[in-house]
Amino acid sequence: TGTAGSPDGPAAMAKFYLPHDLAFDRDGNLYVADSGNKLVRKITPQGVVSTIAGSGAIGKADGTGTAASFDTPAGLTLDKDGNILIADFSNNLIRKMTPGGVVTTFAGTSASGFSDGPAATAIFDDPTHMATDYLGNIYISDSRNDRIRKISPAGVVTTIIGNPSFGPNKGDEIGDPLQ
Repeated sequence: TGTAGSPDGPAAMAKFYLPHDLAFDRDGNLYVADSGNKLVRKITPQGVVSTIAGSGAIGKADGTGTAASFDTPAGLTLDKDGNILIADFSNNLIRKMTPGGVVTTFAGTSASGFSDGPAATAIFDDPTHMATDYLGNIYISDSRNDRIRKISPAGVVTTIIGNPSFGPNKGDEIGDPLQ
């Protein structure tokens, strides 16, 4: 409608608040990282908007559908199995939602910083956009670390490009990507 909010329904009546990233599935559904509302939303090819994950409250709880919580979902991508991967920006996490709506923490510890290694112990700093390749790798722009990271199908996080270059306030020179 052009005004901020979170109502679901037909496209002409639905509202969003700081929508950030988009991803399509094979059936033509469009998924939206509704950052300001702390939600993941779905728009069907018929134009119906629904909330598929997130309670709307700031948090990092795993759970099914609206029992899960986020703190600024920013990036979205789908893997070959139809799972939605979510860059949970302010939680410094990569989350995964199954086609059945179950949200789990896929990578990261929620600490802010940098560390490669197994997905469960890797550390991110404000992950934003994501993409997948045909081999099942997940690529993440780790914004405050000034790096492009990769999660292999085996669940190992590595840095493929970049090293920090701005010092203690790195990233401030380019501004907050969500504003």
